Amino acid sequence: MKVFRIYRVLFLLLLIALLIAVSIWSLLSGDIDVSWKQLPYVFQHPESMEYSVLMNLRLPRLILAFAVGASLSLSGVILQGIYKNPLVEPFTLGISGGASLGVAITIVTGLSLVAGGIMLPVAGFGGAFVTIFLVYLLGVRRNGANINRMLLTGVMISFVCSSFLMFLLSISTTENMHSIIFWTMGSLEEPNETLIGLMLTGCIAVYLLSHLFANALNALRLGEDEAIHLGINVPRTVKVLFVMTSLLTGLCVSIAGIIGFVGLVIPHLMKRAVGSDYRILLTACFLGGGLFLIVCDVLARTLISPNELPVGVLTGITGGIVFIVLLSKKEAGWKN
Repeated sequence: MKVFRIYRVLFLLLLIALLIAVSIWSLLSGDIDVSWKQLPYVFQHPESMEYSVLMNLRLPRLILAFAVGASLSLSGVILQGIYKNPLVEPFTLGISGGASLGVAITIVTGLSLVAGGIMLPVAGFGGAFVTIFLVYLLGVRRNGANINRMLLTGVMISFVCSSFLMFLLSISTTENMHSIIFWTMGSLEEPNETLIGLMLTGCIAVYLLSHLFANALNALRLGEDEAIHLGINVPRTVKVLFVMTSLLTGLCVSIAGIIGFVGLVIPHLMKRAVGSDYRILLTACFLGGGLFLIVCDVLARTLISPNELPVGVLTGITGGIVFIVLLSKKEAGWKN
């Protein structure tokens, strides 16, 4: 037992070291190559083009990639815990569908041109919030939250939103259609520092708050009845965690678009690496999600340079392949 604890601590330290390494890689990679040996010179000359590229373009993008990846992974592992379903991810509940529909309506109606660039994130979060409200309203009754009903409601709302989105695409102009499709593929090209700061703040806040529910999540692995016998207020715990993770996911989607598979694959990988104890698993998913999305973002920027791949496409391909590999192994099953 003591050896396993030491192993888990070493694994978290390894994740931190890898996170630092890929962060430096992200800052140095791009159309304008900057060697790590040049960094002292670059930081001593803030008027240089390299300094401007590092501080104004790559650093904000790096922060956003970490915050979005960590948020999606953290939300995924929490939702899998409260729903006791290994296939649940942040987008299963229809949050991405609602956000996409909100953005599509804004683009088709021309509001995005009138209100400026901030309108798309606001519309995305508004659509995500409406979806969260509907899932909560239809899934929660006076006697508490019905987990299965909430999950099914989210899936159905996702289908409805997707159908409306297809309808809007069919009546849109070519330019609007291109904008909607590009947004739904996910992108970390957000220039607004306020939104990036908001994303990072929300990410860290939910991470810290989630540790208050680590023991409750561990108890829920044993079943709702056992958790109640252990003194856990299951209805309140499910409600709080659902609202908290859903709002965080809505914030991710509204700022970065739909970046799939992060909230599904990373929790599975981290669970296999450190076990099911949420006191460790939350931190592992937080670090692993940020690490994964930073790596995908660097690859998206450099694989076909000077062109750029949508990061959501790369996470989908990579995450899908990794998940299939996990499922192909005998020991890859979910253990509660």
